Amino acid sequence: MSSELAGRLSTGIAGLDEILNGGVIPDRSYMLRGHAGAGKTIVGLHFLEAGIEADETSLFINLEEDLSDLKANAEALGFDTEAIEFLDLSPSADVFTQDQSYDVFAASEVEQEPLTEQIVEKVEAVEPDRVVVDPITQLRFLTSDDYQFRKQVVGFMRFLKQHGATVLFTVQETKSLPTEDLEFITDGTVVLESASYGRTVRVPKFRGSGTKSGDHAYRVTSEGVRVFPALSPGSHVQDFTADQISSGVPEVDELLHGGVERGTTSIISGPTGVGKTTLGTQFMKEAAGRGERSVVYLFEENKKTFVNRSKAINIPVDDMMERGTLEVNEVEALEMSPQEFAARVREEVEERDAGIVMVDGISGYRLTLRGDEEGMLPRMHRLGRYLNNMGVTAIFIDETENITGDFSATQQNISYLADNIVFLRHLEMGGELRKAIGVLKKRTSDFERSLRRFEITSHGIKVGEPLTGMRGILSGTPELVEERTERSDEE
Repeated sequence: MSSELAGRLSTGIAGLDEILNGGVIPDRSYMLRGHAGAGKTIVGLHFLEAGIEADETSLFINLEEDLSDLKANAEALGFDTEAIEFLDLSPSADVFTQDQSYDVFAASEVEQEPLTEQIVEKVEAVEPDRVVVDPITQLRFLTSDDYQFRKQVVGFMRFLKQHGATVLFTVQETKSLPTEDLEFITDGTVVLESASYGRTVRVPKFRGSGTKSGDHAYRVTSEGVRVFPALSPGSHVQDFTADQISSGVPEVDELLHGGVERGTTSIISGPTGVGKTTLGTQFMKEAAGRGERSVVYLFEENKKTFVNRSKAINIPVDDMMERGTLEVNEVEALEMSPQEFAARVREEVEERDAGIVMVDGISGYRLTLRGDEEGMLPRMHRLGRYLNNMGVTAIFIDETENITGDFSATQQNISYLADNIVFLRHLEMGGELRKAIGVLKKRTSDFERSLRRFEITSHGIKVGEPLTGMRGILSGTPELVEERTERSDEE
């Protein structure tokens, strides 16, 4: 449903509209709060541009920045300033050079009267549908105290409302000028803040209806502001058939009693170099053969290395990419918030019909949180649930620390998130380093409980018969049971 049909006005920022359940309500006033450089003016420009695209009249009341600089910066971001009406009330150079010896309160009264007249004259001439006031806190310096300031703002908002305008006004956060009191005179408040992992958006107040809860994020780009809502799995559900997805390796499918089910989450765990990414890619190779599209996010390996390594073992990811059945994305974890990553995944699923999504690996994804350890499991849980609700098969690669020795199913304690856990293990056998594969968990059906030898060759993945007559396999140093029995009989 469009914003117009829902009785809402778009803010011009898709992610913010999603948080606001369609946008803002017409003929009301909204406060945009944030520190200097947070992007408040840019959000205001998006709001006005959305009005222009809807054949509305937009007015920008500028109280601070030099107008020529404001327009130049707006045009650099792609905004059409010619389509926006501007009322420039910013201080001129004359303010600095004129005589400042008169009383400050008298000065405020002298300056406020012509300013008010200019606003009234411009509004009555333009009759704007949308108004941005940036920043309204400048009016505080034209009033004698906080009470008079709040009174002035209330009157200002009522005047604009009487003229049929929907208003977005910005406030500058400073220690000497608290702005919390202004929330009581607005219909909604949007706050731009900073967190350990980047910039965040929250909506503490919105009259008329609820907003999407959660920890939202945003980024200022060369094209303006992008907002990334917190992932809400329950809001995204799609009908699908939970059929079996084959790996294309018969022995792996035997371990899994046919493969993994569509719309489930699988964790492939194991130490470095054991073949976790290769096994996950094998599922995507088989999907490509069925004409399905997959996407892999590389947190710990570059794309070129991934492509070359895959080709060397008979997984032609370059051909898959050329045919459009595979998308490979390198992710710089320290430059991306978890909300932005989730938004990228949603684009692949909802706009490009990805059927398999592989995150390689979990420890790299963890870096997007910038130390927010408590947020790790909830965010991974929401991502997995979203993918499952949309009928997408999720594969998470988890690297464990121990090469051999004590067995650990997962390193990040996320086993409860998985419907399926496939583990790979290094083994020391006869003085040689070998590999084994096994299944620890399969929620939807039974599975084979034996371990099998696992090899990666130039022809692809090769899995042998079950390893029998041995014990201590999970420790990494297996022993032949028959051999120990014979020695006992001899003794």
